Amino acid sequence: MRSRWLDTREPGGKSRTSHAQVVDDLGKAIVSGVFPIGSILPGDGELLERFKVSRTVLRESMKTLAAKGLVVPRARVGTRVTERIHWNMFDNEVLNWHFESGINKEFLLHLYDIRMAFEPFAAGLVAQRASPEDIDLLRRLAASMAAAHHTPDSLAVADLHFHLAITEASGNPFMRSLGGLIEAALVGMFRMSAPPASNGFGNIADTHMAIVDAIAAGDSAAAHKAMEFVINDGRRYVLRAFEALAEA
Repeated sequence: MRSRWLDTREPGGKSRTSHAQVVDDLGKAIVSGVFPIGSILPGDGELLERFKVSRTVLRESMKTLAAKGLVVPRARVGTRVTERIHWNMFDNEVLNWHFESGINKEFLLHLYDIRMAFEPFAAGLVAQRASPEDIDLLRRLAASMAAAHHTPDSLAVADLHFHLAITEASGNPFMRSLGGLIEAALVGMFRMSAPPASNGFGNIADTHMAIVDAIAAGDSAAAHKAMEFVINDGRRYVLRAFEALAEA
């Protein structure tokens, strides 16, 4: 398991196609407010000149943005930026564009709300369904968070691997499809931090091991509660971090 969201932020990756470049540039501009909600995107001529792509590439790029809910074409009007309520917030690129526009308190807290809605239930399912191999993997992943060498990014990845393993062990494909939300929330939280030894997460391995212990005992209610504690702990850290930024 690797962090797709972190991978997209690492330099030196493969060059993107023209289509991907157009989608990325326009998507970031929309999410960041360069093209505000309700505004009309520049016309085809201007965009063709800006991106140096074919009309076919531009047309397919607009279809991709429309599929993500960011824009809607209007005959004789142009392509309009839609209200945020129509955006597909489960889309990994849309999540990525939000973070590239700057870590936003409201956005992060919304991520924690949706995590609270499904991850504790997923932990409860795992307590009912986990195999010995699942439990062994979860125990090793929880223990790995105690390593002294972690940076904020590497701890985010270790934490992500644990939570994605929970969704996998739940046996529910809908749970697995929500991995991008977990990833965005965890990466956003840890990227606000100093190195983990000084940021109040010294007990992160213990809190996650409590989830594993409840799962190993087959106690769905305890697994649910332990996952709630972990998510609320992260949410509290986000609030403290933004308070510290406001006071700086």
